[in-house]
Amino acid sequence: MLFKYFKSFIFLSLGLFCAINCKKEQKREIKTETITFTKEGELTVSSTENNSTLGRFDIEIAETEYETQTGLMYRETMEENQGMLFIFDNMAMHSFYMKNTQIPLDIVYIDDNLKIVSFQKNAKPFDETGLSSGVPIKYVLEIKAGLSDKLGLKIGDSISYSKQ
Repeated sequence: MLFKYFKSFIFLSLGLFCAINCKKEQKREIKTETITFTKEGELTVSSTENNSTLGRFDIEIAETEYETQTGLMYRETMEENQGMLFIFDNMAMHSFYMKNTQIPLDIVYIDDNLKIVSFQKNAKPFDETGLSSGVPIKYVLEIKAGLSDKLGLKIGDSISYSKQ
């Protein structure tokens, strides 16, 4: 009888040993594709005060629901002369957040007359706090953090853009 228990103990021990140590799992490498900038148009910001050009940007354009939802998420870099222009169907209040966004950004809110109406400067990477336009808007321009101050952008300045 003791032999029967011993034999059961040995089989259970071997089974447990194999379950823990003999299980061969293939490690799967998760590959993430780097998203690169695709120029889809050009945008110019002009001063309302003296009609001078403050900045020019190559832009990607976010028009679809998916493009608007993902924006600049998962990007590792962005050049100073690059930005993303979001185009909405209607004037409305909009709020952005920095979920999965690795690059600090200035968010420039623009009305249907192509005039800058508000800013969210130096938005922090990965921060999920809502960054409201504060007023109804139709467009949003996202550029590298610090550029709106560097270029001297102000409320009332205007943009113009063209698609390629």
